[in-house]
Amino acid sequence: MSEMRLHDTQGNRLYLNAEERAAFLAVARRQPARDRTLCETLHWTGCRPSELLEITPARIDLSGGTIAIRSLKKRQDAAGRQKTVFRTVPVPPEFLDTLNTAHGIREAQKSRRKATAPIWDLSRVRIWQIVKRIMIDASIPDAPHRSPKGLRHGFGVHATVQGVPLHMLQRWLGHAQLSTTAIYADAVGKEEQGIASRMWGKC
Repeated sequence: MSEMRLHDTQGNRLYLNAEERAAFLAVARRQPARDRTLCETLHWTGCRPSELLEITPARIDLSGGTIAIRSLKKRQDAAGRQKTVFRTVPVPPEFLDTLNTAHGIREAQKSRRKATAPIWDLSRVRIWQIVKRIMIDASIPDAPHRSPKGLRHGFGVHATVQGVPLHMLQRWLGHAQLSTTAIYADAVGKEEQGIASRMWGKC
């Protein structure tokens, strides 16, 4: 498995910074309901597109304020058998209201058939196209970070800057090893300035 990084071999950033994340969210909120909720889910949970496609109404906890996401990276138990791992990620109540209004989550949860049907009936390629279009509209530069992976990495960097403990971020992102999550502690640029400013304020 290749090592996860925040920069490619040419030194290009692989994550969206704070300004780019805000611009992406602003443009996403002007989109039709399906595209808006799809993009907001990626923004607020840091999930992978393949994981997003598995989210059903049954995995939305409207009262608890979380979304349950199945980690699709292969995991094995002590006996070497593949195991299923779910993680719950907290999301803003305003977003859950939007999700419920757009997709009738609460009503769908009353029917077993509807509750277990995917919310977004799309392919991974289509998700990539939607995200890329919105990133272009948000004036995010044509660079390696203009992708769904850049959005996921941006979530990790943002959480680290905001002081989210690495073990908690590890759980939210579905990393098997804390050492993988630790790359976000290497945030740079304005993100690193934000971390440093806290240190300066305590001198």
